[in-house]
Amino acid sequence: MPLARVPRGRFVAFLAVPFAALAVWAAIAPLDRHDWLLENVLTVAAVALLAATWRRFPLSRTSYALIFAFLCLHEVGSHYTYALVPYDAWSRALFGGSLDALLGWERNNYDRVVHFSYGLLLAYPIRELVVRVGDMRGFWGYFLPLDVTMSTSMLYELVEWGVAIVFGGDLGMAYLGTQGDVWDAHKDMALASLGACLAMAITAAINLRYQRDFARELAESLRVKDPRPMGEESLRRKRGRRDVA
Repeated sequence: MPLARVPRGRFVAFLAVPFAALAVWAAIAPLDRHDWLLENVLTVAAVALLAATWRRFPLSRTSYALIFAFLCLHEVGSHYTYALVPYDAWSRALFGGSLDALLGWERNNYDRVVHFSYGLLLAYPIRELVVRVGDMRGFWGYFLPLDVTMSTSMLYELVEWGVAIVFGGDLGMAYLGTQGDVWDAHKDMALASLGACLAMAITAAINLRYQRDFARELAESLRVKDPRPMGEESLRRKRGRRDVA
């Protein structure tokens, strides 16, 4: 059955059940209970927001599926702590080889994968928000999701820094997850940005294929709508209108 024909309620329920099961598993004997609690603060907030807006602002099935995939990756990280997710052991057990050795990785890169996935998986839901609420079209409908992804990625790094300072010790380091890399935050933000760039490039390519007025909408979005300068010039015009009134 085509995705568009699946009832939205049934589709979301189909995603909610395995996510709830995964969340319960992640909550059972996590490697670090305090880190698990910290990691899940934003998860609870995200799920609560999705539930609260379910009727008044339902998202597309595509967006719900992408959010589901990202939250699942995050739950796995919260169970083990991001620096200790045993993906390489899983690779050896399932495929008989080391993923780290295959890719030349010298550290546990699960956190890097999730930061890349943040951009790749959440840029489209963000685009749906800015298009439907902000009425962003053309170039801005692709640039703003990238911009929001980059800015929120930066904000999350600041949150990690703040948490590490407040809690300190092993808990702070577990939440920060730098693994001794002084450029960890920079690399995380770069990977999130790369993921968002890829997501928007794919979205633009699909729209170019199916949207007949794609080129016209793109050009219109870059056209200057008001040639008059803002700042003090805008203030002077406003004062003039007030005096006339």
